[in-house]
Amino acid sequence: MVQFKQKKISLLPLFTVIFLLCFCSAFLLGRYPVTLTELIKVLLSRVVNIPVTWAPQAETVILQVRLPRVLAAALIGSALSAAGICYQGLFQNPMVSPDVLGASAGAGFGAAVALFLSLGYVGVSIISFIGGIAAVAVVCFISQNVRNHPIMGLVLAGIMVSSLFSSGTSFIKLMADPTNVLPAITYWLMGGLASIRKNDLLFASIPIAIGLVPLILLRWRMNVLTLGEEEARTIGINTRALRYIVIVSSTLITSACVSISGMIGWVGLVIPHFSRMLVGCDYRRSLPASMLLGASFLIVVDNFSRMLSTSEIPLGILTSFVGAPFFLYLILREGKKL
Repeated sequence: MVQFKQKKISLLPLFTVIFLLCFCSAFLLGRYPVTLTELIKVLLSRVVNIPVTWAPQAETVILQVRLPRVLAAALIGSALSAAGICYQGLFQNPMVSPDVLGASAGAGFGAAVALFLSLGYVGVSIISFIGGIAAVAVVCFISQNVRNHPIMGLVLAGIMVSSLFSSGTSFIKLMADPTNVLPAITYWLMGGLASIRKNDLLFASIPIAIGLVPLILLRWRMNVLTLGEEEARTIGINTRALRYIVIVSSTLITSACVSISGMIGWVGLVIPHFSRMLVGCDYRRSLPASMLLGASFLIVVDNFSRMLSTSEIPLGILTSFVGAPFFLYLILREGKKL
């Protein structure tokens, strides 16, 4: 048993190495060829003064095109995976994902409204973020009135609010100009990193960091929640406050991600399962493992997105190709246990 635990713990450095390999290799892949030597020299030139022996185009591609995109993929992949594993632990349900409280649907509706009103890229990000937060605020307000089964109230209210905002998005698409606005809304809702800029990273990284810090600090307390409500209270854990902190933090993360990348589904559902299978259910290990695997996964998927065809494939489509079969596997596996 001791050897088994040590084996699981040793996987975290391996995940870190995998992430670094994915991160560095993403700079070398693309239609404009960049060598490893050029990559190292260009990055070093930002820190120390070295002679310029690379083409100006290589520096532009590395720093202006690929760096924001790779950083965004790592940030969003790790954030959605962290939110997903916390939601699943909180609701004690492996089928739960960051979409459960309506954050994605609310953010999608906000983006659709902003695109319909032609508010521009910054306006889309801000209104989308507000939409995600507003959706979860409505869900929390409704669930407060379900005193006997607060968790069930949260889930049902999330389903209702998600359906309401999805209907609102459909209405906006129905009213939108089919020549320009409707394709823009449809493409944005499928998710992608093609238009990511440095300012977007700054805009999203602040709320994501604010959400991640409490989750990382409270990960050992989330282990206590898996023991049950009464057991957690007997050792002095304020379960109600802990649940709200986790919900608010996870929703803040999800809304921030959706506001700059569109709706990238399945990451928050699939990656937490992989991390638990590999390192176990202890949040002290599974949370950082999920973040490392999520970042690596979305970087790899983004590489396929920009290399499989001449026109970029939206990330939501590619993640669905991975997530839907895995979800079917989970249903069949859980069904055999019944």
